[in-house]
Amino acid sequence: MNVKSIAGQLGEGRAGLVSSSRYAHQLFGRWSVPDYVALTKPRVMVLAIFTALVGLSIAPSSLDPLAAVVAVLSIAMGAGAAGALNMWYDADIDAVMARTAMRPIPRGRVSRFGALVFGIALGCFAVLVLALATNLLAAALLAGTIFFYVVVYSMWLKRATPQNIVIGGAAGALPPMIGWAAATGDVGLQPVVLFFIIFLWTPPHFWALALNRAEDYARAGVPMLPVVAGRAATKRQILIYSGLLALASELPWILGFADATYGAIAAIGGALFLLLAHQLNRSGDVDRRAAQRLFAFSIFYLFVLFAALLIDHRGGSFSPMRQPSPVTGGFPMHAGLHSGAVRNMRGLNNLSLDEV
Repeated sequence: MNVKSIAGQLGEGRAGLVSSSRYAHQLFGRWSVPDYVALTKPRVMVLAIFTALVGLSIAPSSLDPLAAVVAVLSIAMGAGAAGALNMWYDADIDAVMARTAMRPIPRGRVSRFGALVFGIALGCFAVLVLALATNLLAAALLAGTIFFYVVVYSMWLKRATPQNIVIGGAAGALPPMIGWAAATGDVGLQPVVLFFIIFLWTPPHFWALALNRAEDYARAGVPMLPVVAGRAATKRQILIYSGLLALASELPWILGFADATYGAIAAIGGALFLLLAHQLNRSGDVDRRAAQRLFAFSIFYLFVLFAALLIDHRGGSFSPMRQPSPVTGGFPMHAGLHSGAVRNMRGLNNLSLDEV
């Protein structure tokens, strides 16, 4: 083989490499770490991490520190995967909405294919690691959460019904249950209550934002409640859900697995939430401040509520859970609502859903 043929083969190799790199660039876009981090919706991920951490921390069983860290990171990666797959599917409507136009795919920083591969790979890795570090139930719940958010919410509900965020909110309410399952291997009443609180919190939180983004959603063809039913109906629904949320937030205290300090914090927070929802309901259609105040407070409210649960658990109130009352056959009410003897009963550390 002469020098020219060798040089020719090298030239063909370089050309093939350049062609392959161009093809990869077309598929995946620029490999920028900040852009791929943005795909994971970090601000949404923080809430998922925190609520999952609370679920893990208040569980009657505990993981060793390394397994706990791996579990929380796996849940964070799962939330990030769901965010990336949501951006992949919603790239068309993200491009026409002012709130989302600067996301990586509409800006051309990441290709849709790249986001799809990244989301699938990250999600599969997160589920696998959680299964190996904890148990199959926690991994199955994480996989189900990703599936529900991407397929049920993003691909179906979001573009089909104004109740999209109500039903789809179940995905965002599951992290405490995943954290609990990671520590215990089952699902008890306590994480179901936490799920219920977040489930009821989601509609007023998101609709308060949607009220000021109705034009965006209308332009994108997304049937959010303010677009379909109008501002007045949306504000009434926010008020109703805020009342239900204020009541649900007292369940940990009423059912006897949180103390009076948590009950007081929940009562004050719920009253403020209701007050802001009432102000929003009475505000004029041109007043955007009331919706913004409620939206901002809702984030603070949920953080304080779950932080109070975490602090209460450290004081020993959350676990082990007290036994059912022999009088009612159900779960004990708080001492102020039922007999004081119930408070001294112990047991039921791992009440599963099948026993509820």
